Amino acid sequence: MVLLQKNGQSVKVDKGELVGYQVEDHEFIHQKGSPGWRNSDTEMFPIIGPTAEADFKVHTPKGEAIQDQHGLLRELEYELLESTEALAVFSKKYKSGTPVANSKFPTKSTAKTLFWPYDFSFTKRFELFEDALEISFEIEGDLGMPFMLGYHPAFKLYGEDASVVAGDRSISLAEVLAVGSRALQVPDCSGILLKDKKQLKISTSGFGNFMLWTEVSNMVCIEPITFYPYSVSQENLNQGFQKLETAKAEFKVVITPK
Repeated sequence: MVLLQKNGQSVKVDKGELVGYQVEDHEFIHQKGSPGWRNSDTEMFPIIGPTAEADFKVHTPKGEAIQDQHGLLRELEYELLESTEALAVFSKKYKSGTPVANSKFPTKSTAKTLFWPYDFSFTKRFELFEDALEISFEIEGDLGMPFMLGYHPAFKLYGEDASVVAGDRSISLAEVLAVGSRALQVPDCSGILLKDKKQLKISTSGFGNFMLWTEVSNMVCIEPITFYPYSVSQENLNQGFQKLETAKAEFKVVITPK
């Protein structure tokens, strides 16, 4: 467990997973073991969305890849590269074609192993500033590699009247619940305000969109994404790819208590 502290803020990171963000004893992160989701954050890479209806196959310029829901990155383990009082840096690396055991097999998936036909490294950086937590992502890999990226944090809710504000749109918890497992799309958006017992601003760069998901009233996932996967069929999921056009691509999420 890595503990970061600065200016009354406390962050807990467990093997690269954000498991706590407290400000003046108020916990903003969904706690593992509470109803709703077994995790508190994860990344969706190199694809976002389900693949079962496409027989777990995703088309790439280098042929078909086998991917389960939200990609194979979550099956890899983070290595801690750096840790200071207010900073922690983690990394995952993957060699093209390497089979990765699928943790969903056999109870939730028929795909025993997953693979991706490109090399990549993925760096996740947590840094506390005076009044905010910044989480940044750096992708390095083969030039031209297709990919999608989504960040999947879960926020703890204290009241059923919680809502999300995106621009001039106010979204109730009931609206998110009604969409169910597909997640509610918030297109063309780089910032969201979570209104609950305390307010939280989520600002992003590089993503461009959000989706909102929960199936319980005590948490909500506010997920920055590069592509909303339910806008196409699973067989055409590759339509949501962007390409790695330089040596690295960088994305950022800033969480600011209000």
